Amino acid sequence: MHGGPWVRRVALAGALVAGLLATGCGSSRPGFTQSGQGSYYANKFRGRPTASGAPYRPSKMTAAHNTLPFGTRIRVTNVRNGRSVKVTVNDRGPHVAGRIVDVSGKAARRLDLVRAGVVPVRLEVIRAAPRGGGR
Repeated sequence: MHGGPWVRRVALAGALVAGLLATGCGSSRPGFTQSGQGSYYANKFRGRPTASGAPYRPSKMTAAHNTLPFGTRIRVTNVRNGRSVKVTVNDRGPHVAGRIVDVSGKAARRLDLVRAGVVPVRLEVIRAAPRGGGR
């Protein structure tokens, strides 16, 4: 590469930013983890279509995530009490800054997050989406 140390530094910084952006978008590979705030769907969404086309059913173990492909299985852990659930991503969201996942009503009860509404969570991909699992 020509141009001296300044050009090399700019190129290196660009490569670092590109790498951070790529990893920050979420990976559906097993073992990918993410930490942040988690919340749950209100019952008013019952029966409404999710981004995947399936109706929201509070009694199912499902979740919304902004980047993981539909069909990805994730373990969501309530960091405050250590409770965890396995859910399947079938929707996009949450659409609130700082939140990384919305879980169904059943999952929220099992995580004991209903009263709090929003809790710190850790999620881990445990099974990648089947091929053609959606966006």
